[in-house]
Amino acid sequence: MDHFARLGMPAALDLEAAELDKAYFARQRQWHPDRFVARPPEEKARASAEAAALNDAYRTLKDPLSRAIYLAGLKGVELPGDGKTIDDPELLMEAMEAREALQEADTIEAVEALAGKARGDMANALSALSGLFSRDDRGALRKALLRLRYLDKFAEEARARRTNLERAKA
Repeated sequence: MDHFARLGMPAALDLEAAELDKAYFARQRQWHPDRFVARPPEEKARASAEAAALNDAYRTLKDPLSRAIYLAGLKGVELPGDGKTIDDPELLMEAMEAREALQEADTIEAVEALAGKARGDMANALSALSGLFSRDDRGALRKALLRLRYLDKFAEEARARRTNLERAKA
């Protein structure tokens, strides 16, 4: 069963966060292991497995990028695993230049400017995904999702860089 079906949601990129929360908490109440404490071991085991699967589904679908990657996977779009080399020279150049700029940023303001640009690029790329999914343009989807994954990682690196600058300043 895929994550969308597990939570009773349509397999779609755009989900209402409140509906997702409502579906998750309703099912989590049904399968919460605490409700099965006095039950036979096989029922306890099933409740634990169902609760873990619900948590995994909810965690995946709650995050827009994770949801997009998961949905693309259901549609047959394959992405390289974490740590694998990206086969898009344009994206590689963009990533190298941005990381170099981040390493050279020596003030919190400079880091914030780079992080803000990445957040803006990410928002634009996320909003363009619906069109790619509706056209079933798998090549463009793959390229957009790889770029989004890079931007997400860059945002994480910018937060770490900012933290290091704040610690050095204190």
